[in-house]
Amino acid sequence: MLNIKYYIAISCLILSSQNLVSQTLSLDSVLETIKTNNPQLKMYDAEMQSIDEETKGINNWMPPQVSTGFFMTPYNIKLWKANEMGPGMGNYMVGITQMIPNFLSLKKEERYMGAMNMVVHENKKFTINQLNALAKTNYYQWLVLNKKLKVVNDNLSLLSYMTKSMEIRYQYNMDKLPTYYKAKSQYSTLENMVIMYQNEIFQKRIVLNTLMARSKATDFEVDSTYKFIDFNFMKSDTASLSHNRSDVRAIDKTIELNQLKIESEKTKLLPEFGIKYDHMFAFGQQPQQFSLMGMINIPVPWSTRTNKANIASFKMKNEGLFWQKQMILNEATGMISGMDAELATLKKQYEIAVKNIIPALRRNYDTAVLAWQNNTSDLFLVLDAWEALNMSQIEALDKLQAILITQVEIEKQLENN
Repeated sequence: MLNIKYYIAISCLILSSQNLVSQTLSLDSVLETIKTNNPQLKMYDAEMQSIDEETKGINNWMPPQVSTGFFMTPYNIKLWKANEMGPGMGNYMVGITQMIPNFLSLKKEERYMGAMNMVVHENKKFTINQLNALAKTNYYQWLVLNKKLKVVNDNLSLLSYMTKSMEIRYQYNMDKLPTYYKAKSQYSTLENMVIMYQNEIFQKRIVLNTLMARSKATDFEVDSTYKFIDFNFMKSDTASLSHNRSDVRAIDKTIELNQLKIESEKTKLLPEFGIKYDHMFAFGQQPQQFSLMGMINIPVPWSTRTNKANIASFKMKNEGLFWQKQMILNEATGMISGMDAELATLKKQYEIAVKNIIPALRRNYDTAVLAWQNNTSDLFLVLDAWEALNMSQIEALDKLQAILITQVEIEKQLENN
């Protein structure tokens, strides 16, 4: 019995320790969670369902009009009844009127609602692209902050070793006191950087949790992997952008939507037909009678001004949308060309920093430390070498962040996913 309790206690400890470990989310997992849970995207889903429900009622007839009352009935009630002078006069009438819908107009309206759904669908894709870009930006910034935090923590260990060594060496008059205070100030500066980086990471976690519609306090870590993308093989001409970009496709769908509205308005310029049936219950000995008539609504010039104005308005809207599309494509191609050139420059600078500058400064630092340890050099030179190395590492990580963020911006403009 004691063994069973022992195993249960050990199992609980293991499970609780596993829960303390932060979950690591890949970028793909973050993007998939955003696509599934983000309230803004659910809003588009609800809007599309609303349009679908509204479309079900398109093929609708106008309600029939029912009328009832006296028809050709004399005021003198005595004349209603039959007598030797006549069969009676007057009728009580029941009538019904039904306008017949224009089936061509109903068909146009149905197509219009379907096109409206497609516009909402493209707007949802555009929002997904924007949310993905925002999530990638914060994810990569967090990734680089982790790398900066590692560099700073490593440097804190180095400075801690230096200051402790100086405290020992100072006792034997082997180091100068100003050098010691400079190292201590550098250590405090790095501690401030740690606090700053940790706060920025905290902010990035809140942004990503917000995008994923999770509790803002949910703890998780980001994956440290990343890749450089070569955009040279990707087309950035206006034709490919028109095909790939959801905001441009939404404009095309809106133009189609307005064209369908124009066609729908044109159907309202056609005559509308109806039918009217009346039945008369005759008073006295008169025979029962009925009336069956057809009706037509004739569009005359003074009754179609609104429809013609709407047609002209939608044509002008389409012209405005056409130029809006040209503006977006023109700006996008310009931005992509500029960012592509900037990305190439950043990659070259980062490669030079990683392969040449940082290794050289590291060797310089190691040489300065070795000379200081052998009492052939001053600690000021060691601190200067360390400061140059630390600055170059942080600058290289800034270049890495700029590369990743520029890639995100180009991906957002191309929208190939």
